[in-house]
Amino acid sequence: MHESIIARFRAIAPPVEFCSLRFVHARSEYLSVRQNILQPASTSEDVGAMITVVDHGGMGYAGTSDLTEAGLRRAAEHALGWARSSAGRSVVDFSSIPFPRPSGEYTSPVEVPWNVMSLAEKIDLLRAECQRLKVDGRIVDWEASLWNTESDILYVTADGGQVRQQFCHIVPILSATANASAETQTRTFAGRGYCRQGGLEVLTHCGFHNAAPRLAEEALQLLMAPNCPPGTMDLLLAPDQMILQIHESIGHPLELDRILGDERNYAGTSFVTPDMFGNYRYGSDLLNITFDPTRNEEFASYGFDDDGQPARREYLIHDGILLRGLGGVLSQSRSGLSGVANARATSWNRPTIDRIANLNLEPGSSRFNEMVGAVERGIYMQTNCSWSIDDSRNKFQFGCERGQLIENGKLTAVVKNPNYRGVSAVFWRNLKMVGAADTVEVLGSPYCGKGEPNQVIRVGHASPACLFTDVEVFGGE
Repeated sequence: MHESIIARFRAIAPPVEFCSLRFVHARSEYLSVRQNILQPASTSEDVGAMITVVDHGGMGYAGTSDLTEAGLRRAAEHALGWARSSAGRSVVDFSSIPFPRPSGEYTSPVEVPWNVMSLAEKIDLLRAECQRLKVDGRIVDWEASLWNTESDILYVTADGGQVRQQFCHIVPILSATANASAETQTRTFAGRGYCRQGGLEVLTHCGFHNAAPRLAEEALQLLMAPNCPPGTMDLLLAPDQMILQIHESIGHPLELDRILGDERNYAGTSFVTPDMFGNYRYGSDLLNITFDPTRNEEFASYGFDDDGQPARREYLIHDGILLRGLGGVLSQSRSGLSGVANARATSWNRPTIDRIANLNLEPGSSRFNEMVGAVERGIYMQTNCSWSIDDSRNKFQFGCERGQLIENGKLTAVVKNPNYRGVSAVFWRNLKMVGAADTVEVLGSPYCGKGEPNQVIRVGHASPACLFTDVEVFGGE
């Protein structure tokens, strides 16, 4: 199929300065057992292509699900029309941008393919895990689910560039909700955080088979727990909360198109300005953030972004100093700043924009017990359940599923409804200790939204546990 699409594209590609085709074939299956009842299985398949044209300083694009030569020709004509209409009227001269002419392949690492296990076997697995969540009559809602997506993406340029990438993504989901009188508490399997590239082996690697009883017992424990006490104290965050902190207060503020003002109308702007790169102290000396789409088990790994730029591991923040932003070839040319290979689109019917991909906090040297032992008065929080951040990605307020007090260097009472708030520009400078490699977890999210029209895309985050000082903590009612 690829060879025929390439031949059709090159037959209809207009004689312009640059022309590319991005073909996407995605297949998805979602299986769920809730309250021991099998839910309707959801399957989907989506196929189409986006053609992009650059000519005389203008750029246009058009998507189509008609992959015949006539269908591709019509899309190319629409794209050329938009390129001519935008010439001389755009914020940038697109003809001056060196769009890549790439060559290569990428394939997700898969040990146990999704289809090795029959549908009946997968349903039996979910039934068993779902039953293990129902440990008590106070568990009023419980669910076990699996979500698998496989994508085949082909990127071709009219002058010979060609990249093929094959992705396999899996998201395991567990949830237990407990209720007693007016009190309701929920514990989840890191939200949907244990999402990775790979096959069914991911379930073993992330502990899916052992998690259900623990999550149910923790939901019950939270029913009886006191409310989180308020105050300014030390805050130890588990990796499944760190991923949200990294995502919202580092990832989004560093997107170059946001810094340039493109997202101001919808998803907001950024407190980061272009003059900060190379000198701004984003955090303490312990803060080291990498963009790393080459870590192939992580959720948003790839060999090339959707504009064909080869992926490389890059430091965005090193020893606390801001070095570079999250911007693809277009934003790099517009801003004159260094960026990364992160121009991505949610599917064939959307253009590429700057997106978070794998954004990781590099491990430090502190063991978990050492971080706990360094706290006289503080709290340990796990698993995000609510978030709010202002439109410049600076002031934030986040809530977690579970808290545990730290008193005189020891973990003590479990508390419910733990929340904390802060300001990005201050919070990261109060990073006191960073967990060693044995505290790191590879996590992510299937749901990062941005752009008009909206694009929901996968992101990955690997992080150790981290300790912060002087954080405002409070409880919920």
